[in-house]
Amino acid sequence: TYTARYTTCKGSLIHTAVKHTLSVTHTLWGKPEQATFSMASGGQGLDGPPGSAHQNTNRLSMERSPYLLQHAHNPVDWFPWGQEAFNKAKKEDKPIFLSVGYSTCHWCHVMERESFEDIEIGRILSDNFVCIKVDREERPDVDKVYMTFVQATSGGGGWPMSVWLTPDLQPFIGGTYFPPRDTGHRPGLKTILLRIIEQWQNNRASLESSGQRVIEALKKGTAIAASPGVGPPLAPEVAHRCFQQLAHSYEEEYGGFRDAPKFPTPVNLIFLISFWATNRSTSEGAEALRMALHTMRMMALGGIHDHVAQGFHRYSTDSSWHVPHFEKMLYDQAQLAVAYITAYQVSGEQLFADVARDVLLYVSRDLSDKSGGFYSAEDADSLPTMASTEKKEGAFCVWTAGEIRDLLPEPVEGATGGATRADIFMHHYGVKEQGNVEPEQDPHGELQGQNVLIVRYSAELTATRFGLSVEKTKEELAAARERLAEVRRGRPSPHLDTKMISSWNGLMLSGFARVGAVLGDQALVERAEQAAKFLQDHLWDEAKQVILHSCYRGDEMEVEQIASPIAGFLDDYAFVVCGLLDLYEATLDTRWLSWAEELQLKQDQFFWDSQGGGYFCSDPTDPTLLLVLKQDQDGAEPSANSVSAMNLLRLSQYTGRQEWARRSEQLLAAFSDRLVKVPIALPEMVRSLMAQHYTLKQVIIRGQPSAEDTASLVACVNGLFLPHKVLMLADGDTDGFLYQRLPVLATLRPLEGSATAYVCQNFTCALPVTCPEELRRLLLE
Repeated sequence: TYTARYTTCKGSLIHTAVKHTLSVTHTLWGKPEQATFSMASGGQGLDGPPGSAHQNTNRLSMERSPYLLQHAHNPVDWFPWGQEAFNKAKKEDKPIFLSVGYSTCHWCHVMERESFEDIEIGRILSDNFVCIKVDREERPDVDKVYMTFVQATSGGGGWPMSVWLTPDLQPFIGGTYFPPRDTGHRPGLKTILLRIIEQWQNNRASLESSGQRVIEALKKGTAIAASPGVGPPLAPEVAHRCFQQLAHSYEEEYGGFRDAPKFPTPVNLIFLISFWATNRSTSEGAEALRMALHTMRMMALGGIHDHVAQGFHRYSTDSSWHVPHFEKMLYDQAQLAVAYITAYQVSGEQLFADVARDVLLYVSRDLSDKSGGFYSAEDADSLPTMASTEKKEGAFCVWTAGEIRDLLPEPVEGATGGATRADIFMHHYGVKEQGNVEPEQDPHGELQGQNVLIVRYSAELTATRFGLSVEKTKEELAAARERLAEVRRGRPSPHLDTKMISSWNGLMLSGFARVGAVLGDQALVERAEQAAKFLQDHLWDEAKQVILHSCYRGDEMEVEQIASPIAGFLDDYAFVVCGLLDLYEATLDTRWLSWAEELQLKQDQFFWDSQGGGYFCSDPTDPTLLLVLKQDQDGAEPSANSVSAMNLLRLSQYTGRQEWARRSEQLLAAFSDRLVKVPIALPEMVRSLMAQHYTLKQVIIRGQPSAEDTASLVACVNGLFLPHKVLMLADGDTDGFLYQRLPVLATLRPLEGSATAYVCQNFTCALPVTCPEELRRLLLE
């Protein structure tokens, strides 16, 4: 769910335009306050082909996006986003109905079932509008433009998103989920459609002018550019303010940064640990670390964490991380793996390493394609049983007390009172006979009598309760979880979105590389390399020298591409570059540095704003996009500008290109106003600002790649959380990538034939060391 901010933060110009739009909204469906809609999650005609089991089939049947395919048999004359739809709207002079969602969005499913499968509503839509369906994950550029409009005009946003446009793609009204027909004071989709048709015929000029005013205001209000002669703000002050804003929103009992719903927000957690790393001796530094670690412990114990099949659900509907919204997103797994391994680095607490491994186990098993790529998401909804006809949220993941008693009936030897494995499991995971989900957490009654597993006691307390050793208790709980996992594998599976997206694969590449490097787990590092090769093989167009945004799993389990592949967006370049830099530090193989350098040059060419600084989210020359935006919020995913600011700093160290360090500074200057006023909106960018302020250390290992002493020094570096460093291997190959770009490396010599570590700043180095313990001391100074 988005937070509306333009009406409050971007000035009176937008406020005036929005006020005019709301007056038009009043004309369409009642009082202005009714325009603030409730939040939500998030070539052929309509006749089915001969012999088809479907009564209706539309153009979306030719697409590869799982979300578009879900709508391929609606009685709606859907078009994908593209010129065919635009031409039809202009030729027939009809308004466009734009519907945006994604395949694992619960409320998107609801609106499809209620409205888009309704014959009467389908006829109204098809006869009077050009209907366009967009997968927001496939076309984030389109989604961002129209979500910005919806945020500004309705006070909120989310998916499904419903927007009405002129044939020139100008929006004039928008919202999120609508019920099919009127309910109480809330107009239904049918009523809204009929009123829009009436207004289009009788009041068209007002509709068009209202939308134009908002778009023109948004063009000015969303502009982000550096003021002439102004550099980035002071990092210590911005970081301190970001910490204070997070501390103000922190929830003490269970961690996290609001009461409910609660989102994992890995960008906040990693910022807090980075803030601690530069403020270790202060009370605020200690508080930042406590906040981050407590939040991650509570999340790991909560129902948002899948205790049976691993991974994390999207968010918690309550403050205690208990009852989640059950979908699982690849980008969450990727960032949480990094957050948990970072927590392990700074605390040494085994729980955090175990959770990081747990996340990667889930991704390897359930979100991995044989090509090496990663799928996008797993749905929240599924059929409770093979005989069921109606899906329910969480059905795949929840349990009744009776089921657990039937599955775990074995008495446990030595347990007090003849307790069974079920007794121990139910006590530990808070299972209740009547179910453990409160009615207010289950508005549709889908979880009645069900239990969402949540760790209620430590292994030590559970062991004491049943008179067992801690080791025996852990064994029993592990055996019980495996039995439940086996049963879950026999349940109807949730829908899997098998779209493979460059940006999210880049994030996941970082997850496997970072965790593998810290734990010294070669299998995880090799999985990261497989992901990088997948990106090269399937999402890099060698002929055109561009990243492609997405590819798809075909019917025969092969990787497929659509006829007109979608060119990569800023996120795709930035996240893949970051993943490649992390993969280099895990493997010290310079081919990944070489490709990262190549991609950064392309990113600069396609997206850099040479006038205002910073990167545009999408191609600024695309005539179908009414707004040219720079993402100014680190949310469920970090802003690509935040990631790019750090990428540029890291790459400047690896390549000697000082223009990249200057470009990072220009980027940070462009976002200066946002960083100063609301740094909590950009915690990842604040980390980049801190790195720019404190400057990056070069940790150079002079040794042979396969030598044990080299590996020992590298392991020492990887074991520590050092937010302001780059690691590189100087192997003596003067024709290699690094030596060609950094001639100073040729002056570094191994001491007495042993692998030697040099810790440098601006390539001015401290005395070299050969002992891992000495290196550790040097790095922590």
